[in-house]
Amino acid sequence: MEFQLLGPFSMRAGGRVVDVTSPKHRVLLVTLLLEAGSTVSVETLAKAVWNDAVPGNPRRALQLHITRLRKALAGWSAGEIITTCRDGYRIEAEPDQVDLTRFRRFLRRAEEAARRDDLDGEAAALQQALALWRGDPLAGIRSETLQREVAPWLAEQRLQAAERYLRVELRRGRHAETIAALVELTSKHPLRERSWALLIQALRDSGRRTDALDAFHTIRRNLVEELGIDPGQDLLDLHRQVLVGASRPGTGGPEPAVPIPRQLPPGVPAFAGRLRELAALDALAAGHPAGAIGVITGTAGVGKTALAVHWARRVADRFPDGQLWIDLRGHGPGTAVPPERALRRFLRALGVTDTDVPVGLDDQAGLYRSLMDGRRMLIVLDNACEAGQVRPLLPGAPGNLVLVTSRNRHSGLVAVEGARPLALDLLTPAEAHQMVAARLGADLVRAEPAAVKAIIDLCAGLPLALSIVAARAAARPGFGLPALAAGLTSVPARLDAFAGTDDATELRTVFSWSYRALSEDAARLFRLLGLQPGPDVTASAAARLAGVAVPRAGRLLHELSDAHLLTEHKPGRYTFHDLLRAYAAELAQAP
Repeated sequence: MEFQLLGPFSMRAGGRVVDVTSPKHRVLLVTLLLEAGSTVSVETLAKAVWNDAVPGNPRRALQLHITRLRKALAGWSAGEIITTCRDGYRIEAEPDQVDLTRFRRFLRRAEEAARRDDLDGEAAALQQALALWRGDPLAGIRSETLQREVAPWLAEQRLQAAERYLRVELRRGRHAETIAALVELTSKHPLRERSWALLIQALRDSGRRTDALDAFHTIRRNLVEELGIDPGQDLLDLHRQVLVGASRPGTGGPEPAVPIPRQLPPGVPAFAGRLRELAALDALAAGHPAGAIGVITGTAGVGKTALAVHWARRVADRFPDGQLWIDLRGHGPGTAVPPERALRRFLRALGVTDTDVPVGLDDQAGLYRSLMDGRRMLIVLDNACEAGQVRPLLPGAPGNLVLVTSRNRHSGLVAVEGARPLALDLLTPAEAHQMVAARLGADLVRAEPAAVKAIIDLCAGLPLALSIVAARAAARPGFGLPALAAGLTSVPARLDAFAGTDDATELRTVFSWSYRALSEDAARLFRLLGLQPGPDVTASAAARLAGVAVPRAGRLLHELSDAHLLTEHKPGRYTFHDLLRAYAAELAQAP
């Protein structure tokens, strides 16, 4: 007689199916078979048969059902196979008669093969064990107790055996067949991390890194949406391995690990001030860790890049997976960096070879987001010109932080992507004094307070202008600060004092990069404002100056303000610092 528990319960004798019709008798028989050869207590049998409604005298109630069950089996067995024991009942079944017993025996064989490092033998034993299953265990058995306590345990045994078999098959190099089986397994068990880990490993070892990353994103999304939890450490470690050391087919091992990118520029010498802005960036990183975006904006030469570099280096250890940096050249010599070129650079830094970089922008951005998912990285997009240049470079994954610097406000990023704006103003007199002292030395600055104040005033609190003057003072220590201050006022034109051969530090050139990006009408208004004697201007005053309607003047002022060539220091009132005013006046008076 053969008993089958690993699926819909059935029993066979001489090739014929024996039908035990009574639901309670089937429960009794299954409960005994689960512990074939061992005594099953009266309490266990009673609970299986009656669940929470056990009779007052369960032994007497069981005796009646056991007697009837013995009669049902009498014609199919050479002897009485259910025996009465002091504490319960036992079914006398040979090991080969119960599929559950055979299943356990094959698992033991697999263990023995594993100890011998016999992959073929282990796979064969596991395959035989799994072949005994025909569906859900104990299907058709009407026992809440067995369905609640035993059936899930049996299903877990099967699932563990299946995962072990597929793991062995991967070690045997049978990737294609294993991937198909794992796809089916994960579709049936969308929240089971072990199965997904095997699928990710199989895809990785087959050279399908993108598919492996997609599989990770799927299980991560499933866990977050269904259970509100993140993947466990094993899956996260595997994801990291896929990112930095995926195997290729036929190599027999992983590729060399990709170094963690550390692309931040050198630290800014003698950085000073900006305590409020640094605190705001710290709050951004601490309060919005899930894909935060910060946008540092300000006029040319105000120190946006310096702030970004200084802060990024200060917090680099918060981003253990590295830092990506690129100058998008939104304002400066040459053409702006298109997002495709920036993405290719980032993908190479993340370990993608040139031949593996997709052709289209959408595919490049998709691969970039896939690689960034699960990481904790800082991405600095310096000198961006417009939102379309930035959006493809946003990782869109928790744990990463993006810092954008720009002369434009990028209100689209603020409105759509939830970026946090940080407007950078001129240095206060105290901050400017601190910066000069950091560059030239506190003793020298204390010795010449009047000259230092004159230099700070002439530089209008613009960090770039102060840096230019400090560099000249350092290069000519014998001249003295009073002579340097006098030299700033003796030039024919104010901006001549900051002229040089390096476009990056020549104020006229730096200002021109913002000016050239203006519309024709906004550029004309900027020039005219250089001749305006008042401290600020309103839309109505600008309209009279430019000879346009007030609404049109308002839009032009807004364009200048977005480009940080003007500052709306009070609602409806616009101004600019003295160096920008001097530049605008030069443009207006030029032939």
